[in-house]
Amino acid sequence: MKALTWHGKHDVRVETVDDPEILNPRDAIIRVTSTAICGSDLHLYDGYIPTMQKGDILGHEFMGEVVETGPKSTLKKGQRVVVPFTISCGSCYHCGHRQYSACENGLPADNQDIAATAYGQPMAGLFGYSHMTGGYSGGQAEYVRVPFSDVGPIVVPDGVDDDKVLFLSDILPTGWMAAENAEIAPGDIVAVWGCGPVGLFAVQSAFIMGAARVIAIDHFPTRLALAKRFGAEVINFEETNVHEALQDMTGGIGPDAVIDAVGLEAHGLSFDNIVDQIKVSTFMDTDRTHSIRQAIFACRKGGRVSMPAVYGGYVDKFPLGALMEKGLTLKTGQTHVQRYLEPLLAAVLEDKIDTTFLISHRLPLDQAAEGYKMFHDQQNDCTKVVLKTEAARG
Repeated sequence: MKALTWHGKHDVRVETVDDPEILNPRDAIIRVTSTAICGSDLHLYDGYIPTMQKGDILGHEFMGEVVETGPKSTLKKGQRVVVPFTISCGSCYHCGHRQYSACENGLPADNQDIAATAYGQPMAGLFGYSHMTGGYSGGQAEYVRVPFSDVGPIVVPDGVDDDKVLFLSDILPTGWMAAENAEIAPGDIVAVWGCGPVGLFAVQSAFIMGAARVIAIDHFPTRLALAKRFGAEVINFEETNVHEALQDMTGGIGPDAVIDAVGLEAHGLSFDNIVDQIKVSTFMDTDRTHSIRQAIFACRKGGRVSMPAVYGGYVDKFPLGALMEKGLTLKTGQTHVQRYLEPLLAAVLEDKIDTTFLISHRLPLDQAAEGYKMFHDQQNDCTKVVLKTEAARG
């Protein structure tokens, strides 16, 4: 089969690799029809995530048709499914508490020591996202093996276009959980850092949850325009002092809740971010954390901080004092995708949530490498790349 493989920083290639096989009774094989490039895939592309190996198949946002099942899979051949990016067993302690991204069994035993050393405990398994998260082959391919297929994938009705439901795999539930973690109450003012895919879904979700005002912060005009489309007020951080603007817009109080949807590759020419970039480039640090610092400083006293953005390692200059002295609540984590699939699918099918607005480019899988470069280099014009396989084209 054809698949997109990683070979190093800014080096991804579509190659012919072995087809996946059923390895465990609960496995299923999916023939991929649509798969997307995620903003967090760019962290792999830029070489920020450790434990990648040459030839690893990328991609964690995908859907397709069931073509083969293990004896304990509950899926049936021919069904169309969207697959969560987290790999969860459904029966461990954490899955029992609906904390699917903290699953104890999604990560193979051979890989658990890596994550335990980095984070104190092993994390959940993820598709196509390094050997620290399991070394699983991803979905930017013609076929993919899906472990625990009786727990993860959700069946979607025939006749519903892939583009309408594909983002249930990751970014729509992630944006929703970001807003949920912000504990938004009717009338709240919410500020969202980053108008990429997750940030834009967080903007939509915040309004659905009752926010009176949402203020979106970015520097790409196209993305800011998309945020305005959903009713957000916008701040271009290249033209405006964000902290001062937020103080002015909230009567000196600050937003009730803030959402960091930027993550470890924050942009900007502020002093702290320039220092971060120097440290990262000289291997003295791993993450650029300007956006979460700014969010904590901006949030009102007693407010809530939600951090769906990806961070990978240790950081300095973290405003722990501000977090404590202001009495803020911080919630974060990989998304518990399986928890949200059914209600969000219903909302999409009832047109309560807009999804296809985000897609700026549709490319064949053969052009996946070009899609990565475009998404990386042209972020004003390229908001989301969806890759289509031969199976999608009939």
